[in-house]
Amino acid sequence: MSYAVIQSGGKQYKVKSGEILKIEKLPNSKSDTKIEFKDILAYGDNKVIEIGSPTIQGAKVEANLIKNSKNRTVLIFKKRRRQNSRRKNGHRQEYSMIRINKIFSKDGKILSEAEKISKPTKKDSEKKELSK
Repeated sequence: MSYAVIQSGGKQYKVKSGEILKIEKLPNSKSDTKIEFKDILAYGDNKVIEIGSPTIQGAKVEANLIKNSKNRTVLIFKKRRRQNSRRKNGHRQEYSMIRINKIFSKDGKILSEAEKISKPTKKDSEKKELSK
């Protein structure tokens, strides 16, 4: 199984094709769009690995943006004892949820590809009912 190490939002992620990730929010992106990551630090499989210095030129990872959203609220509560001083704040970090589709090598060759997502149709549900 091939994997790649990508850099996005100041963080590094080890990704495989078909995987769903939560990363830092991508600027100017709408849902159901294709995204290309060109900051590939390394890629390989169980036998061979290629490491960049610092990145691998020509290698890329294609992904689909599923949605942009916010995480749960993290409460920040500060209190100084015996001084009647309190402060309560909340923070919701924004994120983008992506699905990795393809991993390309530096030659442009596809190392791994995710399976297509097929939405269930009425015919599929009828076949299941008949087989029961």
